[in-house]
Amino acid sequence: MADNKKLYKIAFGLAIFTIIYNIAEGIISTYLGFEDESLALFGFGSDSFIEVISGLGIAHMIVRIQKNPNSKRDNFERTALKITGIAFYILVFGLVVTSIYNIWTGHKPLTTFWGVVISIISILIMWILVIWKRKVGNQLNSVPILADANCTMVCVYMSIILLVSSGVYELFNIPYIDSIGTLGLSYFAFKEGRECFEKAKSDKNCCCD
Repeated sequence: MADNKKLYKIAFGLAIFTIIYNIAEGIISTYLGFEDESLALFGFGSDSFIEVISGLGIAHMIVRIQKNPNSKRDNFERTALKITGIAFYILVFGLVVTSIYNIWTGHKPLTTFWGVVISIISILIMWILVIWKRKVGNQLNSVPILADANCTMVCVYMSIILLVSSGVYELFNIPYIDSIGTLGLSYFAFKEGRECFEKAKSDKNCCCD
């Protein structure tokens, strides 16, 4: 029991770190994305802010399952999931419309250098979080914590998309690549939004498996 208590503290600490990191990543990415006119970086930062809402629900979930591992999702978590889902859908709409507009007008970012830097940092940190969350989840034999680790892996995929689109543009200055990368981010954001509503309606831990 003492070991389990320590593991739950680690899981909660990882959830809090994820929230703090996403806040910092969101602020920096949206600012630099706006300054550099990089829609992909701006959208990536906006997604980070939405992940903060999701993270609050996950932190609450860890506290709940620590007290009662067999308990069901409560109203706080369901509300957080619905708000997160709505925010993802709004983000997808904005990114898709702006991407199409940028392609239509031939708009290109001033630079995507910071997109490369931020995506590399994000890949490293999120991958470490995935490994750590999976380790704790396996030790606790906790399906919800393992599911959260799988959902964190989606952030790695989105970071890879940002890295590829930003890197290709920075190296070869290919038109529309920033907008295409944004559409790739929109795809994952849409999936996350849909999964949030599915989880809010049921007691499934995660659709990211």
